[in-house]
Amino acid sequence: MWSPAHRRLEFRAAAPGRHSLTWAHHLAPGSPQLFTVSLWMPLKMSPFGCWGLPAALLALFCCPGSGETFEVHMYPEQLVVESGESTLINCSTSCALPDTSGLETTLTKTLVASGTQWKQYLVSNVSQDTIIYCYFTCFRKQKLKSLNVSVFYPPKEVLLKLKPTRVAVGGSFTIECWVPNVAPLETLTLTLLRGKEAMHNKTFRTMALAPQEATVTHNATAHKEDGRHNFSCRADLDLRSLGGDIIHGVSEPQTLKVYEPMPDNQMVVIITVVSVLLFLFVTSILLCFVFGQHWRQRQMGAYRVQGA
Repeated sequence: MWSPAHRRLEFRAAAPGRHSLTWAHHLAPGSPQLFTVSLWMPLKMSPFGCWGLPAALLALFCCPGSGETFEVHMYPEQLVVESGESTLINCSTSCALPDTSGLETTLTKTLVASGTQWKQYLVSNVSQDTIIYCYFTCFRKQKLKSLNVSVFYPPKEVLLKLKPTRVAVGGSFTIECWVPNVAPLETLTLTLLRGKEAMHNKTFRTMALAPQEATVTHNATAHKEDGRHNFSCRADLDLRSLGGDIIHGVSEPQTLKVYEPMPDNQMVVIITVVSVLLFLFVTSILLCFVFGQHWRQRQMGAYRVQGA
């Protein structure tokens, strides 16, 4: 067996600019004493081929080539903008020294700030749904990042109407609420309120991009306490799935006049009293007319006697 004491690792100069690794075995006479392994020797030719892997990794890190990767990012990742408004968009990359970069869009854009690895743009007059692209070129490769931009029309005007505005307890009335020019319609919910209590709500499922009118109607029965509450309509445009928030709109409050219906016996009494009063009134007129005629005839008879 070989003894560790008889092995020696030597590092010698093999040629200018190169080094060789020597392994000396002191064994029996006649055995090979020394052989040389070059780090630059092909793996198949090297007795210690495993030394070629560190050399290859070292060359990869020291001399970057076409295998380099980089990323492109956009912020925000989702964007929803009110129609006609402007917004800021940030583009950035992980490439340390990008060659070129830019923002591709059909909208009006303005570069407001920039750095080596990032740029900020102001996009103006967003009037319809669109896609914006951000690109960077690095290591002779170009990468794109896309951003979907959605346009919304907020519920600026929420209208409410009660029909009729005066109703007896137990009677029916209609609450109607409508919102003109709102979009996207599929994210809108209209809620009818009595005070702070929700009476009825409707969520729209229409996939409409253009602004439309949204309407909800609810039939209700009047209660005595309804006259003490205000009725209103709330519009909620939920844009969270598009990267936005919930936009609220509320109508002006409306009041409902509720009265107690008269019992049947009271109605009979009222009708009787009114009939009696009407009879007395007519009778008094007739009596006045009769007495007037009688007085007139007496006066005429007196004038005739005096004339004779």
